[in-house]
Amino acid sequence: VDATTACAGATSPEAITELKRRGFTSIINFRTESENGATVEAGIQAALAADLKYFHMPFRTATKETTDEFLKVVSDPANQPVFIHCGSANRVGGMWLIKRVKLDGWDVEAATAEAETIGLRSPTLKEFALDYVR
Repeated sequence: VDATTACAGATSPEAITELKRRGFTSIINFRTESENGATVEAGIQAALAADLKYFHMPFRTATKETTDEFLKVVSDPANQPVFIHCGSANRVGGMWLIKRVKLDGWDVEAATAEAETIGLRSPTLKEFALDYVR
């Protein structure tokens, strides 16, 4: 999406080697272990084998704590470029909206439009993100 970050939905452990080849340093995964097809442990092992940092920040319902940790990790130059994913890009979109406003200085309307293009579709997550940035 920008020079330091890429966003996606479900990402298989087999794709992680390609992420390293494309120059990524870190992965942030918002999927919970109980999600169908999440393969969290396999993703962690693939990231370790590819010498990538792996940040597992699972959530179904966004919290201030998870969001604060996300902003800390994504803004650290030592973790860039970072690849962010979840199951469908909905959670990625919500967190991306927050990043755009809080870290990149975007206005709320532009950040919301981009987040929806990325995959944000949950009214609850959108409301959380908008409350967080205001």
